[in-house]
Amino acid sequence: MTDAKAGCPEAGTDKPVFDRRLLPPMLLGSVLNPINSTIIAVALVPIGRALGAPASQTAWLVSALYLATSLGQPVVGRLIDVFGPRRLFLLSTGLVGVAGVVGALAPNLGVLIGARVLLGFGTCAGYPAAMALVRSEAERTGRDSPGGVLTALAVANQTVAVVGPLLGGLLIAVGGWRATFALNVPLALAAVLLGLLRLPKTEPAEEQTEKPTEEPTGGSTPRGSLAARLDLPGMGLFAAMLVSLLLFLMNLHLRDWYLLALAAAAGAAFAARELRAATPFIDLRVLGGNTPLLATYGRALVAYVVSYSFLYGFTQWTEEGFGLTPFHAGLAQIPMFLLAIGVSVVSGRSTSVRGKLLLGAVGQITACSVILVLGGDSPLWMLLLVALIFGVPQGLNNLALQNSVYFQADPERTASSAGLLRTFAYIGSMVASSATAASFGQHADTGGLHRLAWVMLGAGVLYLLLTLFDRTLGRAPGTGTRASA
Repeated sequence: MTDAKAGCPEAGTDKPVFDRRLLPPMLLGSVLNPINSTIIAVALVPIGRALGAPASQTAWLVSALYLATSLGQPVVGRLIDVFGPRRLFLLSTGLVGVAGVVGALAPNLGVLIGARVLLGFGTCAGYPAAMALVRSEAERTGRDSPGGVLTALAVANQTVAVVGPLLGGLLIAVGGWRATFALNVPLALAAVLLGLLRLPKTEPAEEQTEKPTEEPTGGSTPRGSLAARLDLPGMGLFAAMLVSLLLFLMNLHLRDWYLLALAAAAGAAFAARELRAATPFIDLRVLGGNTPLLATYGRALVAYVVSYSFLYGFTQWTEEGFGLTPFHAGLAQIPMFLLAIGVSVVSGRSTSVRGKLLLGAVGQITACSVILVLGGDSPLWMLLLVALIFGVPQGLNNLALQNSVYFQADPERTASSAGLLRTFAYIGSMVASSATAASFGQHADTGGLHRLAWVMLGAGVLYLLLTLFDRTLGRAPGTGTRASA
């Protein structure tokens, strides 16, 4: 980023510091996705009742957002790597406002699902843009690890993710479930305004840093150079692979085997394309040799299976199986909100990642074990205990995974690597959505909750094993080896 606003130097020195004027758009843009991911949790039952849709159909409101976001995050991240964050941030956050209007006025479930797809694409730019700004400011100031800023991002996302159900309950109590969609209109307006005022204008990356050896041969024009740098065929094959895979995961059934076959075929073509491309969309050579980053992506997938199974499945059960109102279902998660924020703030002072990952794994396993003994006649304090225990992994895992990617990724692909982290996380959330729908069927009863808890427990154990046997975690300060200097 060539013309980022210079931060004020530290007192008594000429060394610049992180430009804190960038923080408001960074934080607001990055929380648009988690707020829409979590606020829907308490709205699923009211929407189903209002539109006459069972839990198995309203689950598409969850799946639709993650399908769009899983595809959009790495694509938009790559565009941010090339064009800079400003343009993509403004376009995407503007789309969030449009989606809010469509959702608030939706006459049926189909239109509502369409609004969630728009929200998915609209919220794609916030997090990759924030990570790209962190990287560019680190390069400008000479401070390689702005830990306070990374912690602020993690805490902001964690705060919104956990407080989302409570906010959703309040909005539903005041204005009905449509208010959870209308909320996006003022949020989008604020994000666009902050982006216009605070985000620096940048030139496309190929005009700044393109090396002669990277230019295509044969007298290509600058436009051809840009097309090659974006790798549009690679993006298309990646989209075909991911959409087929996620559609299969949304409704696991043998009759849909062809979707898995399509995903495999598109994946093979994608790999062949990326290994030949001069500037691949996802550099499989570098990624394949970056074991620490691959392990981080794997941990993100299974961590989100657990956290989003809890967020959607446990919340639905507290309403249908335990009898809480949407407002009280959100209120029951306040212990998790408070503890998660405190854990994130305290643990953010340390650069160690392995300890955070291990403690987060233990917290997941413990909470899932307690869920297995819950029933419709359990005392309320047991529900609050489960939420409290989940606050530990909620506060640790996201921060550890985010910091890992920042240090492990190729600096020139920070935004796309951050987007790919979210893609793996959302694949995990899709598995969670499918597991929730399969476990509950037509009604979120206690038997379905226990079936879901076994899935969560298995994913939690896998997360622990991926951490225990990952020897790369000790090669650099808490995160493993950086992909490149």
